[in-house]
Amino acid sequence: MASQDWIEKDFYKILGVTKGVSDADLKKAYRKLAKDNHPDLHPGDQAAESRFKDISEAYDVLSDVTERKEYDAVRAMGGGARFQAGGRGGQGGGFEDVFSNFFGGGGGGFGGGGFAPQRGQDLTTSSSVDFIDSIHGTNIKLTVSGKPVTLKVPAGIQDGQKLKLKGKGQPSPNGGQAGDLVVTIKVRPHPVFTRDGDNVRVVVPVTFAEAVLGAVISVPVLGGEPVKLKVAPGTPNGRTLRVKGKGVQHESHQGDLLASVDILVPNRISKKAEEALRAFDSEIPVEDPRATLISRAGLL
Repeated sequence: MASQDWIEKDFYKILGVTKGVSDADLKKAYRKLAKDNHPDLHPGDQAAESRFKDISEAYDVLSDVTERKEYDAVRAMGGGARFQAGGRGGQGGGFEDVFSNFFGGGGGGFGGGGFAPQRGQDLTTSSSVDFIDSIHGTNIKLTVSGKPVTLKVPAGIQDGQKLKLKGKGQPSPNGGQAGDLVVTIKVRPHPVFTRDGDNVRVVVPVTFAEAVLGAVISVPVLGGEPVKLKVAPGTPNGRTLRVKGKGVQHESHQGDLLASVDILVPNRISKKAEEALRAFDSEIPVEDPRATLISRAGLL
């Protein structure tokens, strides 16, 4: 993103937070806005898609300590040098001040009576991908010294993982090997799914009646149609249901989707429902569900 965009876009306002917002409150605000404006909920709505992109851009910058400081400085000064490294959908990291981003270099030396060719310096940048693309893999477009570069992001990449493009850094000043381009991948959090190794986790709410009596429920799948899962009668809270092959997509194997049951307890019930529940309670075996807990705690 160019510095002019940083001047024109108020990321704090986009996310509805103040400049001193904590990391926790920042993530909470982002997740709510991302969920409300996700393109899957607004098919064909270009305005919602644009809002979602702005929200993602804002979070990408403000959630990164270094970029947030630079953003605040650029906004305060009204500009500053920043080199574009366009990511997926126009998003992604950029080459900040090029001098501060050079590292390594592998300089040559004197040997054999002559000056050895010097290796070009490495370049570093960052680029963001959506959660679904980190699971299935994708290609992103970068711009290095005005030239387009395609970076293959493998399936299952983790947030903060670095990818290297050989020979795409600075050219050698005297005919040696070019440096490399090192890209740090940032994975945008998803409002519903989380990562657990090669598996993808989702929390699925079920009613009290569904947990007790059993039911067939719909469970969302990342990037696909929902699947039907059977909740067995007497399912306890927190039980995990597994959908094979719906996790990280490696060439040799696939992770699974892990759906954890979250039993919802109603805040209010009618008088008739209360009477029915009391009748239900009177029909089940009398037992203290906390008896073993207390004995294991050594209080008896």
